[in-house]
This record gives sequence, C-alpha cells and structure tokens, in this order.
Amino acid sequence: VSWQHLTAHPYDPILLPLLSVASFHISSLFSISFDHLLSSGLFLVGANNLLLADPSSSHRQAHRNPSISLSVGASQTANSLRIIIPTLPSVAGHPSNPSIMSLPNDFLWGFATASYQVEGAAEKDGRGPSIWDTFCAIPGKIADGSSGAVACDSYNRTAEDIALLKSVGANTYRFSLAWSRIIPVGGRNDPINQAGLDHYIKFVDDLLEAGITPFITLFHWDLPDGLDKRYGGLLNREEFPLDFEHYARIVFKAIPKCKNWITFNEPWCSSILGYSSGFFAPGHTSDRSKSAIGDSSREPWIVGHNLLVAHGRAVKVYREEFKPTNGGQIGITLNGDATYPWDPEDPEDVEASDRKIEFAISWFADPIYFGKYPDSMLKQLGDRLPEFTPEELALVKGSNDFYGMNHYTANYIKHKTTPPEEDDFLGNLETLFESKSGENIGEETQSFWLRPNPQGFHNLLVWLSKRYGYPPIYVTENGTSLKGENDMPLEQILEDDFRVKYFDGYVKAMADAHEKDGVNVKGYMAWSLMDNFEWAEGYETRFGVTFVDYENDQKRYPKKSAKSLKPLFDSLIKKA
Repeated sequence: VSWQHLTAHPYDPILLPLLSVASFHISSLFSISFDHLLSSGLFLVGANNLLLADPSSSHRQAHRNPSISLSVGASQTANSLRIIIPTLPSVAGHPSNPSIMSLPNDFLWGFATASYQVEGAAEKDGRGPSIWDTFCAIPGKIADGSSGAVACDSYNRTAEDIALLKSVGANTYRFSLAWSRIIPVGGRNDPINQAGLDHYIKFVDDLLEAGITPFITLFHWDLPDGLDKRYGGLLNREEFPLDFEHYARIVFKAIPKCKNWITFNEPWCSSILGYSSGFFAPGHTSDRSKSAIGDSSREPWIVGHNLLVAHGRAVKVYREEFKPTNGGQIGITLNGDATYPWDPEDPEDVEASDRKIEFAISWFADPIYFGKYPDSMLKQLGDRLPEFTPEELALVKGSNDFYGMNHYTANYIKHKTTPPEEDDFLGNLETLFESKSGENIGEETQSFWLRPNPQGFHNLLVWLSKRYGYPPIYVTENGTSLKGENDMPLEQILEDDFRVKYFDGYVKAMADAHEKDGVNVKGYMAWSLMDNFEWAEGYETRFGVTFVDYENDQKRYPKKSAKSLKPLFDSLIKKA
C-alpha cells in the first residue's frame, strides 16, 4: 500500500480493517506534512514516538510547525510505523465515507411536511384560521403575496401522497396537525371539530396500512388565531401551556395508533422569527416600520420559555395517561446550524462557535436535559430570561424520550468585540460563509441562509451527543433548495443532481457519525416530500423531492432526488 494512497484515502473501507492492526516497515528517510496529517485525520505511532493528529482547532493552534520529518534507521534496521484511524475526520465539508450496512436494521427513513405548508383546504370541514392565515393577508409579509390557502392541496390528496411515499420506498412520514382544524378557536373550553380530528385519524390508519410509520408534530407554527387574539398567544405564560396541554390530550386520545410524537417544531423560529425579527407570524418586532407591536429584546425569551413549559405539560400527559397503555415515545424538534471558528487560532472565535449553538439549540435542550438555561445566555441576557418555577422545572427537566434534529447548513463564526445589542439573539457574534483563510463553507442555494456542508452535520451530531449523553436522535428535517430552480424548465427541475448530492453527503455524514462516533441516530426524514409554501418566501423557493405544479392543479412530478434515497439507505442499513 503506498503512502500516497493512505493519505489520500485514509478511510478506504477495504484498508480500514487492515490499518487498525497492520504495522508498516520503513527503511528510508521521508518527510510528512503535519498539516496533511491533520487534514487526513491520522494518528501516527512509531519508533518510541507518538504523533497525535487531532482535528480540533485547539490542537491545530498548539502545533504551528508546518512539517515534521521522521527519520528511520538504516535499511538493515526494521522500524515500524503504525497507522491508527481516529473517529473524527477534519476536512471541512467533506466527511469520510461510512462502511456499508452501518445503520441499525430498525432505522426509519422518509420525508417530512407541515400542515400549513401543504394541506390547503383552509376553510374545509370547519377549520379555523391560524396566525399564518392572518399574517399572509398583510401586504408585503410574503415575498410573492401568496398564502397556504391552497398550497399542495394535500388535505384532499392523502391517498395520492401515501402512494407517492410508497413509490419512493419510504417507511416513515413526519407531518403536523393543524391545531385549528381540531379546535378551531384553540382553547380548552372551546368546541372540538370532530371532522378535523377524523381526517387525521383516517390518515394515520391509511399510513399504517401502507406500511409507513407516522411521526406526528403537534405544533408546526400555525397557532389558532383565536388564541393570539384572546390572550396574546405564545406570550401568555398562564394560558398557553394549559391550552396546548388540552389540545395534546385530545389528539393523544384520538390517535393511539401513532407511537411517535413531537410537541413543537423549531421553537427557536417561533420565538425569534415571530417575536424578534418579525419575519414570521405573528410578526412582532421592535422595528416600527414592520410592526406596531413587539419588543425584540424581551418577547422572544418569554415565548421560548412558554413553549418549553407547554412541551413539558404535553409530555407529562402522554407519559402518565397514554404511554402505559399505548407505548410510544415523545420529544421535541430543535433546529441549529453547524459552526466553525472564522479563525481557528483565535480562542474567542472558538468560544463564539460554541456560543452560537448554545443560543440556538441549548436554549431549549439545556433546560430539558440539565434543568437550566446555558451560562452563556444567562450572562448576556440576565433577567430577560424568565426563571423556571419549581413546578415548571419539574415539567421540563427530563422531558425528552428522543432528540428531534432539524439541520440544513453551517457557518463560520467570528466573535464581536463590542457589547451586544439589546435585540441580539445570536450570542454577540457574526455568521459568515467564508473563513479567515478564504475557505468557503459551501455552494450557494436559492436560500440566502443555506450552504451545504456535510462535515458540519457530522460535527454537530457529535457535539449534541457528547453534551446530552448520547440520546436517541431522529433527524426530523434535512434538505436543500437549488439556486434558480423555480425558473428552470420542468425537465431541468426533475434532474436535481445538486439535491441528490446534498442528500448523499449528509446521509453518509450521519451514518459515519453513528458508526465511528457512537451517535445514536434512529431515523432520518428529508425535507421535503414535495415543494410547498415556504413561509415568508411563498412559493418562490422549492425544497421538495417532488415538483408541484401550482399552475396546473397541483400535479406532482417526482424528481431524481425522490428516487435516490432508497438505494442510498439500502446500502447503509443493516439487514435484519
């Protein structure tokens, strides 16, 4: 085996079993670039020396010498060099390939959607308005002036959507319930709409009959508008958690066949985009050019707290009243980007990289796993972060059976030297797509915030697992838009090689994290089953593996990416 092959292919699956035990006899003088060893992710042990090629930025900082020469004795003296493969490669954006059949045989994979983004049928069968119906009616809030009133018409096409899932080989489907279909006004003393509830009961029955495991999200941003008008919606610490608990109990009782529940989708987005930037419904912000109401310095943290307590209430109900009979599991889905320090040799950038994740993910995960908000947030926000009462803490701490992970992209993080602004929600830092050395985080997409970086996904899976004790993880969203896709002819849209490549890189990064780092990943749901209403971007951005022709009766056309995931997972999931 040549040295060039080893450094170029340090994770070659053919060599891997040999490398962990083989010793190589060397009888010449050679020089190895230390940076090359770091980027290859190799440990070198030989001739009474230990060279540790640690891919972490702190180790890079400690070893500034660009090269190291290894002198091995004369040809008649046998010296051995042992090569050991570590668990984490370091090439930004390019994880190593996992072994074939590296995911567990009960691994679930499929697709995800959300009620307001796909259902349409806004007034059918007694559905009440949500805050998104109200928000979309405000001129200028949605890029193309559209709404989810029709969307993909999935409410009327459940059989077609199930057939689509079967045709691409999926064995799980994550979807959300529209709270205002079930309780049109939303409150615990308001009438229940049986027609809306029956729709979801039948949908779950049909999915199970088709061999598809349902994952139900109780809340994917479409709060009943009646609750926002009645008492301020998510801002109300007393009323909102109780109304959510009531809604959850009704659904748990009606759909005992579903064994996988998610309370909230991305509470960060509801809190920050809904109550700081005003980019999402209900559109609160301190910027008076955008909204007459809102306090970006305080409201997001109140909303986040109330969502955590409401989550805890729903979990308590499920565990005490339904799990003993039905079994099943319940958790929350959190979103967060991977991070790299802008300057890996600057300790403040390294620290800011962690802080960015803490302000996005640990804001919610730390109270659930540790019973407290992160120190970095307490330090910056002080009394703007509400304190947990003993009752609230008892509800929240330990309230995850699994960790739901939504993930799309990565950023370089640069610390700021100035004090944080009052409305800062990132952790007093800059997010960039280019590092100090000029390395780009990933290719452009249609979404200004999204650049593919599979290695970041691997790194974040490991970061989360180490911090939270290796919980079961379901990747509940992962996917990409394509630059200019909406303007392409249909034939070109269906050949979405960029999306195929994205899924290939990210799924393999996930499998690699499971195999080499012990990440307990149990399932993966690609975003999204079909193009849909992309919130403030309207229909201008497409994330689907299926093209939806909004101009011609919402006809569906599977793209190449829809058919790419089954062979990919077939190669990675162990056979029973």
